[in-house]
Amino acid sequence: MKIAALYDIHGNLPALNAVLEELNEVQPDLILIGGDIVSGPMPLQTLERLSLLGDKVRFIRGNGDREVVMIFDGQKVPYLSEKGFKKQRWVAEQLTFSQRNFLAQLPEQITLYMKGLGDILFCHATPNSDNEIFTPITSKERIATIFNNVDQKLVVCGHTHIQFAQQIGEVCILNAGSVGMPFADQPGAYWLLLYPGGYEFRHTAYNKDTAAKEVKASGDPQAQEFIETYILNTIKEAKGMEILENIAKNRR
Repeated sequence: MKIAALYDIHGNLPALNAVLEELNEVQPDLILIGGDIVSGPMPLQTLERLSLLGDKVRFIRGNGDREVVMIFDGQKVPYLSEKGFKKQRWVAEQLTFSQRNFLAQLPEQITLYMKGLGDILFCHATPNSDNEIFTPITSKERIATIFNNVDQKLVVCGHTHIQFAQQIGEVCILNAGSVGMPFADQPGAYWLLLYPGGYEFRHTAYNKDTAAKEVKASGDPQAQEFIETYILNTIKEAKGMEILENIAKNRR
């Protein structure tokens, strides 16, 4: 059995399509979509593309998906910046009622069994929260506290958009990275492949110029910034960790 874990697509349909094309060769038995599916320039198209995968795909919800549903319903999201709220409101305005309902009913986490790896817990950020932050430079003591009550020996998460592995006691924690908005040293889509013998961090390159044209045509008011930051370039991993650790510090 093979599981492809695709996290943090963020409405980047060209990146998703590139990964799905590669999966035609990999032939996973299951595709796990790890949340933050729609918060980006092509939300409706991204959901429509994923709907074509049928029973081969399972979903969990990310904080971005939750926020979009809240805004769709007319609720406030107090912790969002003005820019973040405008983005999520635009995304919410693109969705149909059925797509809103689909996102609203997604589970926060799921456990799947794989021979050779045992039970695998898939969550968006941490088992406790869809918005909690830890990175490769977070202290092991803090990470141990976050995962203190986890029964599974393997946990797959995302949210921080950085691929990395951490071994905390008997628990192996894998961050799948981000398909659509990576913090990485080169552009592309980042994801995780799990198989009975272990796991592999994967990177899929795609045509940046073609993707930029698709995103520019999406109508997203923040499309150009998205193109410059996440398609033509990236936020480097070290800078991403610095940004995330500062956010986590300010929350504590």
